[in-house]
Amino acid sequence: QSQLVESGGRLVAPGESLRLYCTAIGHTFPYYAIGWFRQAPGKEREGVSCMSSTGVVTNYGDSVQGRFTISRDVGTNTAYLQMDGLKPEDTAVYYCALQDTYGSHCTLSASVYDVWGQGTQVTVSS
Repeated sequence: QSQLVESGGRLVAPGESLRLYCTAIGHTFPYYAIGWFRQAPGKEREGVSCMSSTGVVTNYGDSVQGRFTISRDVGTNTAYLQMDGLKPEDTAVYYCALQDTYGSHCTLSASVYDVWGQGTQVTVSS
């Protein structure tokens, strides 16, 4: 069965850190680009970060550049999103996604991703 399972979302105070997890079942990471996206109430889905299938290239949205870090463990097919210096505007449901593509490229455009997880809620509030 093919699926992505996200976890790690919770309520945190501004300035704190949080790590999100995305485990792929039925997919092998070296053949997929990985993307993290988020969607806040009343807003469109936003690209947060991505990593190429080769693991060489990463990209970040302007709003998270320098605060968030994407990584992966090929052995366990798990992707991570380390989020530091969290702000209230980071509050959203966070999704991971896979794009069936091989190479040193990735995009923050949600439309090209093939497989999506169910999302995990991150709330940043004092």
